[in-house]
Amino acid sequence: MKGAVRKAGRFSTWPLLESQSWLKLELLASLVRRDLEARYKGSLLGNLWPLLTQLSQLLIYTYVFSIVLKVKLSLQGMPENNFTFGMWLFAGLLPWTAFSSGCLKASTSVVEQPNLVKKVVFPLSLLPLVPVLAAFIESSLGLMALIALIAASSNTVHSTLLLLPLVWLPQLLLTAGLGYLGAGLTVFLRDIPQTVGVILNILFYLTPVCYPAQVIPESWREWVFWLNPMAAIAETYRDLVLIGHVKHFAELATASIISLIIFYAGLTIYSKLRPAFADVL
Repeated sequence: MKGAVRKAGRFSTWPLLESQSWLKLELLASLVRRDLEARYKGSLLGNLWPLLTQLSQLLIYTYVFSIVLKVKLSLQGMPENNFTFGMWLFAGLLPWTAFSSGCLKASTSVVEQPNLVKKVVFPLSLLPLVPVLAAFIESSLGLMALIALIAASSNTVHSTLLLLPLVWLPQLLLTAGLGYLGAGLTVFLRDIPQTVGVILNILFYLTPVCYPAQVIPESWREWVFWLNPMAAIAETYRDLVLIGHVKHFAELATASIISLIIFYAGLTIYSKLRPAFADVL
């Protein structure tokens, strides 16, 4: 009899757990939508601004590296011209921009919402995820523009685009993990966002985003790929979108493991610090 009651109780809790999970997902989606709408509220172009910002970066880097510095780049299946380097650079900038923007904005996500923090029923674990997902969605606009440009210039759309979720997962885990860590520490130490900005500037030049990985000395190249998850993510992005085959599967697998560890560590630290948020804010 007791076993039957225990089993009935166990089964009866599943719908409750599922409904709570769906409610959190709906709340997260609502917060992300509100965040995207609030950023460009009142502007004429609205959410097209992120795309225009990324395209302006594409034009600037193409001018500097291809026209002024005369950097040449040959990619399989792509025409050899100045615009090819611009598309190659843009493909690397897309995941980097989503990563850096997500990390920076997530680090201040808790201190900027003191009213939500003091609400007992609000799931605080959602706050750092909002800017991370918003930045990811904004970068997807640039990705669609890049795919359109590649199709127009080379008459090719690679089937490897279907493998992009394999890159998105470690990218989101890495960004969310560092976002959780930064958000939790910023409540107690307000210098964290500035520190994150400095670290991201250094990391940008340690990641082969605006230069080919081949120019890194061979003795250093392995360390860059194995220790810097964004290096593998950016290169795999280019493999899937521009080339049509993957050359860095092993590096991506390592980046995925590192990203998962960072996500777990960041979420654990955030969860341990969370009970004190309301008292500090």
